[in-house]
Amino acid sequence: MAWLVEELNRHIYSYHVLDAPTIPDAEYDRLFGELQALESAHPQAVKNDSPTSRVGAAPIPEFKQVTHSVPMLSLNNGFADEDVENFDRRVRDALEAKQVAYSAELKFDGLAISLRYENGVFVQAATRGDGYTGEDVTANIRTVKVIPLRLHGSEAQGEIPAVLEVRGEVLMFKDDFARLNQRQRDAGQKEFANPRNAAAGSLRQLDARITAQRKLRFFAYGIGRLEGAELPETHSGVLDWFDRLGLPVSKERAVVTGCDGLLGYYRGIGDKRSSLPYEIDGVVYKVDSVADQAALGFVSRAPRFALAHKFPAEEALTTVSAIDVQVGRTGAITPVARLHPVSVGGVTVTNATLHNEDEVLRKDVRVGDTVIVRRAGDVIPEVLSVVLERRPSPEPMRYKLPDTCPVCGSHVVREEGEAVARCTGGLTCAAQRKEAIRHFAGRRMMDIEGLGDRYIDSLVECSLVHGVADLYKLTLDDLLKMKRLADEREGTTPETVKQGKVATKWADNLLEAIAASKNPPLERLLFALGIRHVG
Repeated sequence: MAWLVEELNRHIYSYHVLDAPTIPDAEYDRLFGELQALESAHPQAVKNDSPTSRVGAAPIPEFKQVTHSVPMLSLNNGFADEDVENFDRRVRDALEAKQVAYSAELKFDGLAISLRYENGVFVQAATRGDGYTGEDVTANIRTVKVIPLRLHGSEAQGEIPAVLEVRGEVLMFKDDFARLNQRQRDAGQKEFANPRNAAAGSLRQLDARITAQRKLRFFAYGIGRLEGAELPETHSGVLDWFDRLGLPVSKERAVVTGCDGLLGYYRGIGDKRSSLPYEIDGVVYKVDSVADQAALGFVSRAPRFALAHKFPAEEALTTVSAIDVQVGRTGAITPVARLHPVSVGGVTVTNATLHNEDEVLRKDVRVGDTVIVRRAGDVIPEVLSVVLERRPSPEPMRYKLPDTCPVCGSHVVREEGEAVARCTGGLTCAAQRKEAIRHFAGRRMMDIEGLGDRYIDSLVECSLVHGVADLYKLTLDDLLKMKRLADEREGTTPETVKQGKVATKWADNLLEAIAASKNPPLERLLFALGIRHVG
């Protein structure tokens, strides 16, 4: 039985932590079933680190309270480069050092947790709570497969401490979050607003069997209590030690020197943030030397040796002032929420996509509602959910998609089996003409340099271009007329034009770019034409 427990735990670690399966699923299932049978026949011999405990125990009436032997304190936050500069200066002044080495790591957007191991065996898990007292979630944590129930290493050789409290974060990867919400939708149940809420809600289930069905992850980032082993001399050394013990540790960490090193790490992580498989809301800097950490100590509820450098918020609250529709290249009608301006991810957001009518109705977005808006990376801002407690009274009317196109007045039709409604106007619709030309001229299509949105809008509005073929009939006089009418309409006529001096270089360049696009490869031409259902 002991061999089976050890063997199965080794396979679990390889599969869930290293992403490198060592045996086929069928063989794992056979070994697991064999262990279950042995434990059923000999319940007195069941080991604490048995993988069968990961499937979830029976529901409990409530969570017990756990007092942390070492408080789980919060970190001071920084939001600007100046905050990081001040932090580095305070540390250097206190240590009387010219430069300081820091451990830089990710600030996960999950739920802080403390894991307790005794002689290498997992015995308890508790949430952060108020920092001094948390909830006992041991049964639920047992179901998180990336967390080892027994630490790697030899107890006889002193590699395993008598007591080790590991601090870390429980979270849910983006793909797992999407799959969970799909299951929630299929079951007619409420969706989670974001991966953090999903992770917290999954971990704080009184029925551990529900937690077991949801793929939670964990990353270790610090130590609470340690007995029976020497603490490594550096924080980066602690993380390396965790890795050898079989605890999941993020690879997105670095040791850097000085303020320039800190800000360089921050910007590097910011650049790759949207491509990470999990949500983060900043980075964390810690003085790397454990001795220096002790010398710096704590102030109030936060350590002097650490700083959380937060990214600009990617979610924010705002209100819906109107719901308009946009008409796409193929006539697709997309509802768009017009929002009270709000800063999200460092960008002022005034519009957010609502995707289609079904999404508007499912989320029940109405004019006047307070909503949570999200912007991640280069993704178009979207409305995540409505804060129903803030809905105005009397309640605003539910949204209804218009029956006619707001641009050309043609009927709007939704074909059976499609989520998207479409304007039936085709290229008689100015909006569809503009979008078709934008697509045609794009870099991956005909790559007509200089033909930007403003010129396209003006060419269509001046009735000089009715379809993509008309681009190749344009003359210098056409372009100069278009520019003059656009400037007059917008009130931006240059002084030189008012004086009778007309610049033509831009128009010559545009005509040359259009002419240069006349002989594309067939596949690019097909792509540029944007024929529906033709890839």
